[in-house]
Amino acid sequence: MTVAGETLVAGHRLDRGTVPLLFTLGLGVFAGAFDLSVLSPALPALGAAFGVGPRDLAWVFTLYLLANVVAIPIATKLADRYGRRPVYIACVAVFAAGSVLAIAAPTFAVFLIARAIQAAGAGGIFPVATAALADRVPAERRGAALGLIAATWGLAAVIGPTFGGLVTHFVSWHWVFALNVPLALVVIVMARAYVPATAANVRGPLDVAGIVTLAVGLLATMGLMTRLYAFAGSVNVALAWSMVVVAVVAFALFALAERGAVQPVIPPAFFRDRQLIVTYALEILIGALEGALFFIPAALVAAQHLSYAAAGAVATLGAFCFVAVIPLSGRTLDRVGSRAVLSAGTVLTAAGLVIFALGFGTLWLSLLAMVVAGAGFGALLGAPTRYIITNHVGPDQRASAVGLLSVFLIMGQIVGGSLGGGVAGSHGDLVDGYRIAYFVFAAIALIATLLTFALASRRTELASSSS
Repeated sequence: MTVAGETLVAGHRLDRGTVPLLFTLGLGVFAGAFDLSVLSPALPALGAAFGVGPRDLAWVFTLYLLANVVAIPIATKLADRYGRRPVYIACVAVFAAGSVLAIAAPTFAVFLIARAIQAAGAGGIFPVATAALADRVPAERRGAALGLIAATWGLAAVIGPTFGGLVTHFVSWHWVFALNVPLALVVIVMARAYVPATAANVRGPLDVAGIVTLAVGLLATMGLMTRLYAFAGSVNVALAWSMVVVAVVAFALFALAERGAVQPVIPPAFFRDRQLIVTYALEILIGALEGALFFIPAALVAAQHLSYAAAGAVATLGAFCFVAVIPLSGRTLDRVGSRAVLSAGTVLTAAGLVIFALGFGTLWLSLLAMVVAGAGFGALLGAPTRYIITNHVGPDQRASAVGLLSVFLIMGQIVGGSLGGGVAGSHGDLVDGYRIAYFVFAAIALIATLLTFALASRRTELASSSS
């Protein structure tokens, strides 16, 4: 609906110039999220084609996460310095190049290189898109717009596995990446027309020392976290401690570099602001809670002896619920603020996880848990924390601040995955193990609820917002 030069989108009026920008950024986010979800059903075929087992296949995701988390602060800092359009286009182009290489990969080593290239491009897409949208949309309408962008990510998470399974079954696993290339080309053409080229007024030398030391520190930390399960044996103790030492030294050098940098890649002021500290802490907990989603089908198979297809369908119900709720939570942000939305989301998530822990041996209770927890995740994922950051940080540091959110989210996801698997596997009875694991996840959600009360009130949030 169009009214006096404005278009009604998701219940909010956005000027006509914002709508194509929203579509362009959303399509880019969809492509990046689709790439991650589409590969899961193709892994067995990929392993058979290259003659590699589960341990080697784990690197398909581990390496992707490592490259992604290192690329995020680099891409976002460049976006703050040189503008959103050129960096966004560059990220999409690198992502497309990695997809082409993945399709044509003759060996597993080349495929892993292709995944790293894909991740290097995808790492900047979501945070740079968020910053570009926040630059264009007024603070009072930003929640609805961010909710729509986040919904495209959720939609990709739902569609991706089905598409990947069908393509792998009827064509070949190579072609699960085929859709990335035309999507990327469309995004690049539209970005040239609709993403603003104006750069934030950032001057001074590029913080190369900060970027390098941060990348090394993140690489060591993520390497340690993704391989925690392997460090239980004495053979790996030396490797674990070496990663710890490298991470500590790198982050210490990073802190020194940031103090003397004219334009630090992560301004120290980010960690002196209570609103930002609480938001980043919440993002880690939200990432950890996402680990609960990963084990749902396995828990249902263990408790109810459902087929993998039926267990996947139950989990998909939760995914549909959070995709449906994400745009609604975005609109609600504009009305009641981030603290209320995040509090409601954590309470619903905790309730859903408790229901699942008590009742995943019964189908109707499992379905109820998926609806409740799905609604909770819909209120947590995508928009609320980014709404806080984009309103609280000025345009010259917006992409970097949002990128840091993505880094903490990935760290939380790995912690959640390791925690869930570790708790579930530490009990002789697998059903009891999963039950305890979901009570642990519910406790994390309750801790997150308490943490939301440390956020600024709606009145304070409005007073301090940066348009």
